Amino acid sequence: MGRVTSETTATDAAAHRAPEPAGQPPVWQRRLRRFGYPVRPQADVRARLVPAFPEPGGRMWAAFGVSPRAAARLARWSGWAGPLLVTLFAGVLRFWDLGSPRKVIFDETYYPKDAWSLLQYGYEGTWAKNANDALVGHPPQLLLSPEHSYVVHPPMGKWLIALGEWAFGMNPFGWRFMVALLGTLSVLLVCRIGRRLLRSTALGCLAGTLLAVDGLHFVMSRTALLDLIVMFWVVAAFGCLLVDRDRTRGRLADALPLGPDSLARPDAGVGDRLRLGRRPWRIAAGLCLGLSAATKWNGLYFLAAFALMSVLWDVAARRTAGARRPFRSAVRRDVLPAFGSTVVVALATYLASWSGWIATKGGYYRDWATTPEGVKAGWTWLPDWLRSLWHYQTEVYAFHTGLTTPHTYQSNPWSWLVLGRPVSYFYEDPKAGQDGCTAAEGCAREVLALGTPLLWWAACFALLYVLYRWLFKRDWRAGAVACGVAAGYLPWFLYQERTIFLFYAVVFVPFLCLALAMLIGALIGPPGSTERRRTIGAVGAGVLVLLIVWNFIYFYPLYTGMPIPKSAWHHRMWFDSWV
Repeated sequence: MGRVTSETTATDAAAHRAPEPAGQPPVWQRRLRRFGYPVRPQADVRARLVPAFPEPGGRMWAAFGVSPRAAARLARWSGWAGPLLVTLFAGVLRFWDLGSPRKVIFDETYYPKDAWSLLQYGYEGTWAKNANDALVGHPPQLLLSPEHSYVVHPPMGKWLIALGEWAFGMNPFGWRFMVALLGTLSVLLVCRIGRRLLRSTALGCLAGTLLAVDGLHFVMSRTALLDLIVMFWVVAAFGCLLVDRDRTRGRLADALPLGPDSLARPDAGVGDRLRLGRRPWRIAAGLCLGLSAATKWNGLYFLAAFALMSVLWDVAARRTAGARRPFRSAVRRDVLPAFGSTVVVALATYLASWSGWIATKGGYYRDWATTPEGVKAGWTWLPDWLRSLWHYQTEVYAFHTGLTTPHTYQSNPWSWLVLGRPVSYFYEDPKAGQDGCTAAEGCAREVLALGTPLLWWAACFALLYVLYRWLFKRDWRAGAVACGVAAGYLPWFLYQERTIFLFYAVVFVPFLCLALAMLIGALIGPPGSTERRRTIGAVGAGVLVLLIVWNFIYFYPLYTGMPIPKSAWHHRMWFDSWV
């Protein structure tokens, strides 16, 4: 496997300086020679544009007695084999007894039923008041009527939930299946993203493992809510942009002239004028961002943040390639294509997600444009369905911004990172001999949307490290991780009066895991560290990871609704605000 470090040559600090002559150190370094400053050899511009992945080593496999040839082959396969093994582990956790509890828990009272209605009518119908009990009764009953109902989230996430219901029926396993699948696949994405971002297979797999054992991600993967679906598309978009970044910078590197030493050197003509051509991975990112916004509107914040980040990456790439006016060049050649690839594609995707509502006539507000109010509103030259859809969106916006109804489990975003107020999705207190309870004192069964505490508290320090790396070391990787956290977290501070919940934070949990993987890589030590330094760092990092895994195991009964003695439940309520 590759070297375990976050201190790779991937940093773009050099990308923010004016180009120096090929093979020459910066002027300030040359001036310091007289004071005994050791001048470091300058990296090839191509290596600065597209840092190579470390060659996988076979020492670990050789330690198990594997032949050198087989060890080399296994090391080459580790880039996919490692992430797939972590994903298998995550999948077993998430799909094990997925239908338990056999109840409609928390906001499953909305989305699975809406999803089934979309399968039947193409829009959200109306369910009877006792529909939840009827769904899990013996036999189950579907108390659905075609009368439209008012819903406040776009349909994309519910269509995905409907796929599981179509395949496995309208039951807890069926309506949770697709969410569990996307939760599992998101672990694979984070493994591969971490590998590409940190240029280390081991750190990538570590980031995926941390996500696999995070309690909030685990609970959300086993509950038919929309937020984990948003998270999946956001992570997929981030991964697509990383691939686009590497390929675009590779295109610039290939166009650079070679110096006498056969090393690529900066060239103003290439940096300023080269057109970067078609960028299918950025279009794929726009599609994923559109799907996230078509699930819940908070995906729009990621659309804005990632589109801007992609353009800034282009500016840095052109500067490294030798552009004299990188901002001007990016504005002239990159901004408009970036807008089309991300914003336009995302908006088209969002509109397409409403196709069921558009193609039918029974949806809420579907015929609003033909009512006296709709005619009076004007813009009659537009299609009726488009004016009706726009009116629907304005009504939904008013609902979301005006939602201030108090809730027992609401929380302020200031408390999210320290897990101040988790959300209880399900709670029962069976007596001895009921529902698997064997304790004479009685039992508690709960599904608590609580992140793994040690992971989240360690991630708070990791975020400080990421900000340090970004602000003081100009490490683009730290900036990318910080962008993902900021886009998923900071917008909620704008809605201090709105009713919001801790589980909304699942959207940026993958970026917390990437941040923690970066910090652990720094603890282990950069290349060139002494053996003693790396051994101490590895032991400390291993202890931290094992404590996080143990913490997940300890809270596992609260994540799955397992019956445990009430005393054991009380022991796990570390703070009064968790009750």
